[in-house]
Amino acid sequence: MLKMFTTQLTGLFKRIQEKEEFSFEDGARLLAQGQNICIAGFREMKAAEFEAIEGKEPLKGASTDIEATTSADRVLLLTRTSIDRDALELASRLKEKDIPFVAISTSVPDGKLEEMADVHINLQLLKGLMPDDFGNRFGYPSSMAALYVYYGLKFTIDEILAEYE
Repeated sequence: MLKMFTTQLTGLFKRIQEKEEFSFEDGARLLAQGQNICIAGFREMKAAEFEAIEGKEPLKGASTDIEATTSADRVLLLTRTSIDRDALELASRLKEKDIPFVAISTSVPDGKLEEMADVHINLQLLKGLMPDDFGNRFGYPSSMAALYVYYGLKFTIDEILAEYE
């Protein structure tokens, strides 16, 4: 079971990398332009938020204080799907304040987050990765996918900032 999950997870990461290649670059450039980067993760996506702030290699200039964010800052918003009400509410507030943001979520029908974000990275995770005996799917690693995207952005941001030092 673990071997099959590992294979499926590797395939998911590869799919994200291939389909979102340009969004990684665009998102990292946008985030690197900010004075600070505020990370806002919803539900299980707090894993990426926590990694950016408390991890062994925190994201330079990162915070979680969304209320202190100004138009000089940038926001990285993470949520499971592009129809998440809490994320859409935050996105609306950011748009009103002219604060650019990158959103990470799975694009779903009727999702508005993709349209609102300056850059959107699709997690490509519409269903669980593993089949069961009844034709259902389980194993929905949304936070693992978000961490993969977070690290892709972080590495690119670090490269961009190193060029200017």
